[in-house]
Amino acid sequence: MACTDKGDTADTTGTTGTTGTTGSGDDLAGEAIANYANIVSASYDDSVTAAQALDAAVDAFIAAPSEEGMNAARQAWLDSREPYLQTEVYRFYDGPIDNPEDGPEGLINAWPMDEGHIDYIYGDSDAGIVNNLELTIDEETLLAQNEAGGEANVATGFHAQEFLLWGQDFADDGPGERPWTDYDVATSTKPNPDRRGQYLAVVSDLLVGHLTDMSNAWAAGGSNYRADFEAAESSVGLERILTGMIILSGFETGGERLQAALDSGDQEDEHSCFSDNTHRDMVQDVVGVQNVWRGSYTRLDGSTVSGTGIRDVVEAADADLASRVDAQIDASVAAANALQPPFDQEIALSNTEGRARVQALIDSLKDQETILLEVFTLLGLSVEIPTE
Repeated sequence: MACTDKGDTADTTGTTGTTGTTGSGDDLAGEAIANYANIVSASYDDSVTAAQALDAAVDAFIAAPSEEGMNAARQAWLDSREPYLQTEVYRFYDGPIDNPEDGPEGLINAWPMDEGHIDYIYGDSDAGIVNNLELTIDEETLLAQNEAGGEANVATGFHAQEFLLWGQDFADDGPGERPWTDYDVATSTKPNPDRRGQYLAVVSDLLVGHLTDMSNAWAAGGSNYRADFEAAESSVGLERILTGMIILSGFETGGERLQAALDSGDQEDEHSCFSDNTHRDMVQDVVGVQNVWRGSYTRLDGSTVSGTGIRDVVEAADADLASRVDAQIDASVAAANALQPPFDQEIALSNTEGRARVQALIDSLKDQETILLEVFTLLGLSVEIPTE
């Protein structure tokens, strides 16, 4: 059993500060909030585009299973993670992605997971929904099965796709090696290759749908979450934006994803444990924070969405603090990029240098959390950091 633990969620409730930017600062804050909404919209649009490309690659592979087709689907999965990971900074303030009533985050990126809930695992060739012939494989079933019986029973989203494409990872120096024949009725040595293909296809369709919902929620000109977000007082908008930056930095990335893995030294505790893509998870999460701070996002087509950033709001009130945040976020990005893949070898108990690189990133993210809390204090806001 790999990647098994609680789901990749954190409940947090921020309280609206009684003070905020005033005078010309209000205008600057309003510009930063509007630009943030533009960046959110663009990055979710890119996430949809990449998920659609992944869905097409999956459909092509399932229609005619081959090693080349599986490799193409795997690459499309890796590509799809790049824009999505930069959106994780929009979490933790009960926005559309993790609204407690209907937010789809747990259907998109829940982690860690018990892969035996989905398909065969080492020592049990009949495990999972794929091999349970009493279950019809369709959207309704997989949605109902997601986290059914426990948070680790993930049935949908990126990591379900990842497991279906790579399989369990038992290698020291590479990802899982699921054979493409697992999807080929004529040559598969495992049961139910047709159902496995159906499962992968349905999960891919669901991902496109859920990301499209996020794109719609943040689209300009609609009667949607974005409209309410931009209409709220500037202190409310800034509080939400900074809450996402703070909690993703320290609690989520630095703690849940990095510290837990470093403490155990076990490859089963890494975030993208089947594909060995964890190092990119770390980089893009930190880049997402940097995007919001600077007010700039580079799209898949190379164009840039940019404008007033949170940095500009802070600089107007305290230029020294803005410079210190600049330096700290840059240091975190550099520390994330310094990780050497595969991540499971970085955290290995015998790898002193690799563990030091991971610890350096954790320390930088904790410092980033602390300095961003200074911004909260400066702007008269408040945040509740989850403890578990």
